[in-house]
Amino acid sequence: MFKENLLAGRRILVTGGGTGLGKSMAARFLQLGAEVHICGRRKIVCDETATELMDLHGGRVTSHGVDIRNALAVEEMIENIFREAPLTDLINNAAGNFISRTEELSPRGFDAVANIVMHGTFYVTHAVGKRWIALKQPGNVVSITTTWVRNGSPYVVPSAMSKSAIHAMTMSLATEWGRYGIRLNTIAPGEIPTEGMSKRIKPGDEAGARTKAMNPMGRVGTMEELQNVAVFLISGGCDWISGETIAMDGAQALAMGGNFYQLRDWSDDDWKTARESIMAQNEKDRAKRG
Repeated sequence: MFKENLLAGRRILVTGGGTGLGKSMAARFLQLGAEVHICGRRKIVCDETATELMDLHGGRVTSHGVDIRNALAVEEMIENIFREAPLTDLINNAAGNFISRTEELSPRGFDAVANIVMHGTFYVTHAVGKRWIALKQPGNVVSITTTWVRNGSPYVVPSAMSKSAIHAMTMSLATEWGRYGIRLNTIAPGEIPTEGMSKRIKPGDEAGARTKAMNPMGRVGTMEELQNVAVFLISGGCDWISGETIAMDGAQALAMGGNFYQLRDWSDDDWKTARESIMAQNEKDRAKRG
């Protein structure tokens, strides 16, 4: 679909690039000739991903262990990257989410999502953007959001609020920073099953059977489709696109709202089972970080 070495000369940072959607996008950028940086809290996972991708595709992948909730740590990472050479593109992919009845949320649970999705995304965007402006260099930001930014979603209120903040940031900075040649857009994918996230927001349906039954196209999304949209937005194919959100969900949000309203029918036992599944996945991830 894309010509060989389309992204040659590009230096792209993918947050949350060690696993899932971020890893998939990083792989495609590397295949197309870009130099890729990935970051995540689990440095060992990012290191393993960097080695794996370079073994498969060649090129250069640099990994960074950083918690994007820490503004000072973000500044240090971005300064170190720019000291070698400026980035050309930023992919804001790092996120966190889990389903919960909102009345059962703790402040810590809310912050666990909001600090990564809203604060962390702003910290990285700000650190990169201000350097582009100072260097008089154009740049490109693509953030991963959700279709719920347009209509909200019950049972994932911290995510709905935080992703809506990214949506607002994208529109706001597209107009403020456009004169510097900086573009910002978002991709709002429907369900693309991944191990960690699926167990937190679709416990018991990690393969997406319920989504397939409700989706107008009768399926979930694929990593390749996300890769293709991300590459197009940074490829130079249409640099007049800015401030936009591109939904990629087989029209599910149009047909069914694209959110978690259907969980209103869950019983207390259903929620108990979901909490246990989420806690088990959290413990698994903590063990990997250790």
